[in-house]
Amino acid sequence: MSQKHLKEAFISNLNGTSLVEISLGLSLAPLCLLCRGLLLISYHLHYGKPFSSRKYCLLLDFLVLVSPLLFSCTVLSPIIFFMPTTMAAFCAGIFSKIYSQRKHKTRVPFRQIIQDFQKTYLDPEYIPAITVFRVYVNVLTSISILAVDFPQYPRRYAKAETYGTGVMDLGVGAFIFGNALVCPEVRQKSYVTQPKFSNLARQFFSVWPLIFLGVGRLLSVKSIEYHEHTSEYGVHWNFFFTLAFVRLAASLLLAVFPKNKSWIVAINLAVFYQLILNATSLKMFILHGSNGRDTRVGFLNANREGLLSLFGYLAIYMASVQVGLCLQKCRNSVKGWIEAACFLLLTALVLFVFLHVSEASADPVSRRMANLSYCIWVVAHCLTFFTCFVVTDLVLVFTKLLVKGSSVPCCWNVVKPPNTSTKHETEAAPTGRDGKLSHICLISAINKNQLLFFLLANIMTGTVNILIDTIHSKTAFTLCILHLYMFFNCLIMYILHAKNIVLKFW
Repeated sequence: MSQKHLKEAFISNLNGTSLVEISLGLSLAPLCLLCRGLLLISYHLHYGKPFSSRKYCLLLDFLVLVSPLLFSCTVLSPIIFFMPTTMAAFCAGIFSKIYSQRKHKTRVPFRQIIQDFQKTYLDPEYIPAITVFRVYVNVLTSISILAVDFPQYPRRYAKAETYGTGVMDLGVGAFIFGNALVCPEVRQKSYVTQPKFSNLARQFFSVWPLIFLGVGRLLSVKSIEYHEHTSEYGVHWNFFFTLAFVRLAASLLLAVFPKNKSWIVAINLAVFYQLILNATSLKMFILHGSNGRDTRVGFLNANREGLLSLFGYLAIYMASVQVGLCLQKCRNSVKGWIEAACFLLLTALVLFVFLHVSEASADPVSRRMANLSYCIWVVAHCLTFFTCFVVTDLVLVFTKLLVKGSSVPCCWNVVKPPNTSTKHETEAAPTGRDGKLSHICLISAINKNQLLFFLLANIMTGTVNILIDTIHSKTAFTLCILHLYMFFNCLIMYILHAKNIVLKFW
């Protein structure tokens, strides 16, 4: 077999992993974020000043926010079930140290601290969990698209061939979900009146880079005979095209239907698409082509997975729009966000119940078809993942209140209560979106140029695969390559952010 065919076989005919393993793996990202925040607060408590060295901040962010994820999906994957417990114990140890040191200085009862925390007001204009969710989806996707070509990356984490739940199967849907959270329809204030189709016109203008990137990927892959998994999207289709067309179709639907009813549109789309899959020969067409022998003759046959899965991805997008609208409701207190987190978690649990029913009565999860079970699974896991980041932010806000003047990048700002002229007595130093420390945060850096980050990851993945025999790489070499690949990409984002350069001109 040629090298191209070997690599294609290496990522084909896989069946995914369990929902529990995926959930445990995803819990590492919020724990990494919590660990970084607690370390920064602990440093401030010990030295009386914030950790402000740009060089070492990048190193700290990479080692705490990115590196553990690289290890978890390679050499530490056999013990993935123990990693969240270990990291949670480490975070608990840091918090305990912070609290004990603070207790020596002020003798405030713990109950009083909790009551003050619940009354704390947060910046209603900024929800850091949305930023962190989108950045981490991008980071995890970037890690996986290269790591999957190495033998140290478990085959069960790769995309399933037809049915199954792989980590990379979730990544595709999560990317769609994250894009919808910040779409123009969600960000547009309810009191601002605009023509119905203004957002659609704006989307027509904004998706052209995705179309351009899709065409560029298609031409480059075909010209150098790069290995590709045809059953993912088809012969000519790719994820850039999917993202562009889903955004356009969603804007059209949101121009026709009220955006606060987008969840109804999502349910109708997913259920109707599943009914067609079951009641007609559409499912057989997607899996085996029009002749039943996996023909790729003709544009529709050649790209049937990419074209027909648009219905499922569109349902995910519309569901995420509803989540985004729910999050944009003015919640300016800790208590309000605790209630919101509970509601999101309850919704996710209900969706997991529906997932069990859907798999039993309709079809198992299939990213290839983007069926009803896949849509439910993606939304449920994304809600769980997002809720974990909300809880992480709340824990960091609580810890910041224990250490006066401490700050954590990409975390909620504590603001003064409404109708008061003086600041809240437990207010922490502002950070995050507009805060003074945002310039030294890797998450902020990636967030500013997310599309460029993903594009660079794709280019470097292709370059590594052309230059290196990834399938037969040794463990130490694999870890070295993956760390260099991610660090180089993060370093570029960091430099651009430090110079305040945003490569977005559409």
